[in-house]
Amino acid sequence: MPVARLDDLLAEGVRGRRVFVRADLNVPLRDGEVADDTRIRASLPSLRRLADAGARVVVASHLGRPKGERRPELSLRAVSVRLAELLDRPVAFAPDCVGAETQHVVDALGDGDVALLENLRFHAGETANDPEFARQLAALADLYVNDAFGTAHRAHASTAGMVAHVSRAAAGDLLAAELEHLRVVLEPRRPLLCFLGGAKVSDKLAVLEALAPHADVLAVGGAMAYTFLRARGEPTGESLVEDAQVAEARRVLDAAESAGRRLLLPTDHVVARELRDDAEHRTVKQIPDGWMGLDIGPETAATYAAEAARAGTIFWNGPMGVFEIEAFASGTREVARAVATSDATSVVGGGDSLAAINQLGLGNRIDHLSTGGGASLEYVQGMTLPGVAALES
Repeated sequence: MPVARLDDLLAEGVRGRRVFVRADLNVPLRDGEVADDTRIRASLPSLRRLADAGARVVVASHLGRPKGERRPELSLRAVSVRLAELLDRPVAFAPDCVGAETQHVVDALGDGDVALLENLRFHAGETANDPEFARQLAALADLYVNDAFGTAHRAHASTAGMVAHVSRAAAGDLLAAELEHLRVVLEPRRPLLCFLGGAKVSDKLAVLEALAPHADVLAVGGAMAYTFLRARGEPTGESLVEDAQVAEARRVLDAAESAGRRLLLPTDHVVARELRDDAEHRTVKQIPDGWMGLDIGPETAATYAAEAARAGTIFWNGPMGVFEIEAFASGTREVARAVATSDATSVVGGGDSLAAINQLGLGNRIDHLSTGGGASLEYVQGMTLPGVAALES
């Protein structure tokens, strides 16, 4: 069943109606202020359209993982201040996301007004998808919009449970755009090149298994590459290797080979004895005993860049090395430049991958910057996302 979109709600009229918007405002805070407002900015188009149309906009989000406890350092109050600045209109802040005080804040909204509720995850009922908590959230709304792609793969009260209790539900502009752009990975212009990086094979085993026979080229970087190298019998020194995943890595390698696909692994490495920015480091073809691989080497970066130049579609999730330490950031940056300069349709997701793109000022050269790391990985596997399924039903 097609998902209703924000355009559909606006066409039917939203003036004077309470519209509950599940946004993804899970942003980093530093010294009580928003340190990176990228996700807030991504939510602005839907919020502006609703407010300009006269809706009474009730915004809800989680922040961090408070695990059902009220933790002041994870309050969304600072986010409400930044949201008001970016929207250029007042944003009322509710001290909770349910209860009498919250109801009072929502009832006080006029047409075109905006309120932000306190952190949903201060209540254990959010992540448990508790039916009563879902009903309490729905009591604040006449209409529902999910614009939080980053949590669409979670069956939580605000993403799934409450949807059955509202008269109409739709995908916001951000969520709709994510689904539209990520579909190009499932139905790509070939060749399809997938860059996958990060620390652990176990975190991305399912997507590796799904993409190995689907992608024309799967290029692996980050620490998880060393589990694959161990599976091929190559020396890995003191590199991070998941011994329990070596057999699974070998199975992914075999699946790619059986399907006639190419799975590329680093052929050179930037290594050090310690994970420190000032540690002695060098580039090697084989990792010696006592050293650990912390980035792909320049030869590997060049190989991966050449693949990007030939690709028809590129999907990239995860860094090629320990990107947050300058000495081991070069491989991720080179891949970022290669993706940005390719003529391929490009989709980039995952925090470090996006950070590299933004750090280099290349965001306008990427066709789609995905806001949902885990959700995008599940979607390109063809998995059902509970937050999207709730809208369909």
